Amino acid sequence: MSVPYRPRRLRTTPAMRAMVAETSVEPRQLVYPAFVAEGITGSRPISSLPGQSQHDLDNIRRVAEECAGLGLAGIMLFGVPQSKDATGSGALAEDGILNVATAAVKDAVGDDLLVMTDVCLDEFTDHGHCGVLAGDGRVDNDATNELYARMAVMHADRGAHVVAPSGMMDGQVGAIRDALDASGHQDTVIMAYAAKYASAFYGPFREAVDSSLTGDRKTYQQDPANAREALVEVELDLAEGADIVMVKPALSYLDILRQVRDAVNVPVAAYNVSGEYAMVEAAAERGWIDRERMVRELLTSIRRGGADIILTYWAMDFARWERSAR
Repeated sequence: MSVPYRPRRLRTTPAMRAMVAETSVEPRQLVYPAFVAEGITGSRPISSLPGQSQHDLDNIRRVAEECAGLGLAGIMLFGVPQSKDATGSGALAEDGILNVATAAVKDAVGDDLLVMTDVCLDEFTDHGHCGVLAGDGRVDNDATNELYARMAVMHADRGAHVVAPSGMMDGQVGAIRDALDASGHQDTVIMAYAAKYASAFYGPFREAVDSSLTGDRKTYQQDPANAREALVEVELDLAEGADIVMVKPALSYLDILRQVRDAVNVPVAAYNVSGEYAMVEAAAERGWIDRERMVRELLTSIRRGGADIILTYWAMDFARWERSAR
């Protein structure tokens, strides 16, 4: 009996497999998260993120220029201030590190690379929470949104193409959209951290931004047990004016990513977070895995799961591999 279709015929050679591949990863779909810090010269390695560093202003310009040269979509800037206070005032200071870095990077790359900024207060507060605290010690949602709106406008004033509110405050997207529109930044894109979970995978990021957090953020980030809630959050953000919605983390939430992709008709991003990166780097350092092969498979899985855009610390490495493979 003959078999009319043999799937293995389509796996016989690299060229054959490439021709029929259903999913691809390209540098133009990747965003590189980068940390710019006050009070340092050059770069300062982040021990829990091997290969990643905090940068001074000169270095962050060079990093952005390299990202542009590699054909990446964008760079996501996180600021690391020298001093912090209860209200995160450094986020709104004219000479605050993130404001200054945004202008410097935009000046360096123009429109050749999307300049994206993190709109959140956790790097700037001495308690490490994503917003200002009320008298009872809980994050004050509405007061925090007012600061996010001001922060986003400052970033847009300095040339940010995309602002990315990550604090998971109710109504944050609407507050930012209203403020951007009122200040003449109607074309500034909002990439909302719409489904951001209270995850253990953020551990190395805490070192990267010198976080002051004690405790957790479970009262405002999503419970890892919940899936339906993610779709509610996404719907709310879209109704308030989000242009792109994000799922974070990526690898442990591929089911959420697929549900979001199937539910919306806007671009969907996923953040391949620090803990996911660190696990692979640690295993590769011990020789337990093939690093490049593993990274390619993981990024492909995130794309296959539904992400149009991936924020990943491997963005530059991936783009270099693609260039050398040509």
